[in-house]
Amino acid sequence: MLNRVEKGARPARLDRDRSLVEAARRDPSYFDALYRKYLAQVYSYAYYELRDQHAAEDAAERVFMQALAGLPRFEERVDAFIASRAAPVSAADAADFSTFRVWLFRIARNVVANERRRDRRRPAASLDDAAELSAPGDVVETAAAREAVSAAWQAVSRLPEDRRRAVVLRFVDEMSTAEIAAILGRSEGAVRVLLHRALRAVADDLRGQLS
Repeated sequence: MLNRVEKGARPARLDRDRSLVEAARRDPSYFDALYRKYLAQVYSYAYYELRDQHAAEDAAERVFMQALAGLPRFEERVDAFIASRAAPVSAADAADFSTFRVWLFRIARNVVANERRRDRRRPAASLDDAAELSAPGDVVETAAAREAVSAAWQAVSRLPEDRRRAVVLRFVDEMSTAEIAAILGRSEGAVRVLLHRALRAVADDLRGQLS
């Protein structure tokens, strides 16, 4: 939960990456710490969007190259967002909210969108592989469990783009609704509606398969 701060106070603990960002600005070699911290999350986001391992790897590398190049221009913007937490957060409020992770995933969203617009022909990735990616440490390896997870992600893949993206950010990258709102440029309420409708659609899809 985001903590409120007194007016004029510096929100020192809101962006957990502040010290890493400042170090990378002083010496780009320190950007490696940010790269290692977020590579898996950016890659998984790109993988679920592009459904191809090599395309996801290329996209992830472009995201970090753009982030490194743009780091001097990155601005942490949190004051207006904190002040708005007493009331529902609008899309305008969300657009003014920026931590390093939010900023990085905005870059990822644009890179992936550009990649999809290229309309390259790629082999479809196995959704069984996607299921394994989402829970690499899962000890439950039964065929029934794998089939259930695969069916669920098949249903997710059939969602409209905005709902699918919200689901991936929430349940794969484990982002808060506030972060998702900032990345997608929507209000928190709109993100909650997206997630609710997405999960209801997935449940209906799975029920339809069982019947």
